Amino acid sequence: MHAAAATFGQPHLHSGRGIQQLRPGLYECRSGLGLRLLFERHTDTLHFVFAGNHDDIQAYLKNRRRKPR
Repeated sequence: MHAAAATFGQPHLHSGRGIQQLRPGLYECRSGLGLRLLFERHTDTLHFVFAGNHDDIQAYLKNRRRKPR
């Protein structure tokens, strides 16, 4: 997570971290071949919310949408 934080906001660094915005306020970072980290933006801070492979992230996001807010 420290490596992801160090490269966030530097899209031209080519660090292999692959941080991308999935939707407003929600970001994903590749951390190796199979592990992805999911972050939510709260004002000027990113909060780690979930880790898993691609399928785990998709399931987490699908279930998250179903829950009433």
